[in-house]
Amino acid sequence: MNQQGQNQQNSSRKQGGMVPEAQQAMDNMKFEIARELGVNLKQGYNGDLSSRENGYVGGYMVKRMIQQAENQMAGKQ
Repeated sequence: MNQQGQNQQNSSRKQGGMVPEAQQAMDNMKFEIARELGVNLKQGYNGDLSSRENGYVGGYMVKRMIQQAENQMAGKQ
């Protein structure tokens, strides 16, 4: 990768914290898990949700990512 491409890649990560494709995958996972848990998560402002509801979604996201990583390390894809 040339210097300009590297700078653009680093810039996109600094602004959003993630590669755009990874951000989209995380958003998809978040909404999928919220649906599974019955949490009414919507695009945009979610200030009407309790900390507990938001915590459930975040906690299950972490749990699922750990399961995916374990499966990948075990070669189970």
